[in-house]
Amino acid sequence: MDTSIHAVAEILRSSAVVACLTGAGVSAESGVPTFRDAQTGLWARYDPQRLASPQGFAADPGLVWRWYMARLAGVEKATPNPGHLALAEMERHWPGFALITQNVDDLHERAGNTNIIHLHGSIARFHCQRCGTLHNLQAAERTAPQPPRCATCGGNVRPSVVWFGETLPQSSLTAAVNAVSACDALLVVGTSGLVYPAAELPLIAKRAGSRVIEINPEPGPLSALADVTLRGRSGALLPQLLGIGD
Repeated sequence: MDTSIHAVAEILRSSAVVACLTGAGVSAESGVPTFRDAQTGLWARYDPQRLASPQGFAADPGLVWRWYMARLAGVEKATPNPGHLALAEMERHWPGFALITQNVDDLHERAGNTNIIHLHGSIARFHCQRCGTLHNLQAAERTAPQPPRCATCGGNVRPSVVWFGETLPQSSLTAAVNAVSACDALLVVGTSGLVYPAAELPLIAKRAGSRVIEINPEPGPLSALADVTLRGRSGALLPQLLGIGD
């Protein structure tokens, strides 16, 4: 492991442009359950893939709304972990550092990153399912049993996240492709590599000549592509790459 950490540190030191793709594993270290984790308590009997869909929202908007607001409450209680803080430090080290995330929370923002591309949207932002109008909600509206109604068209307001069956925002996807195509090194952190099109970004980086570094506790589809792999928690490994923390 020490040899691998040294190899990654050397790659980063020799890179003028660095980018990072993060997945659910990074947020999980702050106590935010991954989407595929078994549901607990009240939600144990529900299939999250059915809830996270336009069809599920149309069938029972109140159920989907309450589920997402419970998830949002958990996100708001969480705090950035050492991995988040190390990525914010990287942005200060490498001007133009691009952070691409599949996570819908704001932990990267709270850690200090500013150049963030959210591929799957944000759970703390809201828009009308019918007309797309953006909405700023009060606390009482978030805790209501039913989603608020749009002031423009009367449609149901929903979280601005990408659901199953929906396409990623084209602007975010284009920005992500441009970032990985231009970097000298791409960190791939805490992601299973199973969700497309995000899982294709390391391949695009590799084809463009970037060196790919995987940081994840378990091997996955991206492992064979990586130039160097570090097995372990991002909160422990990322600070070591910068010489901060343990």
